[in-house]
Amino acid sequence: MTALSFVNLEKTIGYVFKDKDLLATALTHRSAVRESRSRGHNERFEFLGDAVLELVATDYLFRIGEKTEGEMTNLRSALVNRENLSSVANEIQLGQYLFMSKGEERSGGRDKDSTLANGVEALIGAIYLDQGFDKAQDFCKEFILTRLQALQAAGKHRDEKSAFQENSQEVHGTTPHYEVTSEEGPDHEKVFTCAAFIGDKKIAEGQGNSKQRAETAAASAGLIAQGWS
Repeated sequence: MTALSFVNLEKTIGYVFKDKDLLATALTHRSAVRESRSRGHNERFEFLGDAVLELVATDYLFRIGEKTEGEMTNLRSALVNRENLSSVANEIQLGQYLFMSKGEERSGGRDKDSTLANGVEALIGAIYLDQGFDKAQDFCKEFILTRLQALQAAGKHRDEKSAFQENSQEVHGTTPHYEVTSEEGPDHEKVFTCAAFIGDKKIAEGQGNSKQRAETAAASAGLIAQGWS
């Protein structure tokens, strides 16, 4: 795939990169690097884009009304979580532009929510590096923040941990707890896996780039596993 292949993507997102190498790196899954040493992969860009998106979403939510800290936290989580970002990726057909190994592609890599969500974060990071915060903010506003009303209407802004706790207490008479079951990656790119327990029974697991996000993912999976979603 050459830089010319990016033309349609750039048209879709309304942004033309000055440095096409930044875009190429943002679209390179780490599996591709194992097959070819021609470029780096996108995990560092993902880390940067995640931080930019968090700031953009926080600033936006702070300015649109007198919401409590808890309300803003829940709304921000709905905007930046894997489900919403993978939906954004599908909207702009990001999966077809990703560089990945043949093995990763055969395993459905282009359709994995985690890969697609990470790709959106990496794309934001690349835009930030290419032309700065304002351009990255424009992308976030057009493709991510505009989804807020629909997410609220669908109840996606609920605090999954609170909902899981309330249902657990009502049905089982006990408060759930969480345990970190694994940590992978270097310190700046950690991926945590947390398990949600009701009593001694493990209900579900979830992953995230922080313990809090992994616990939230586990709670969300737990709601589905218990039929409480």
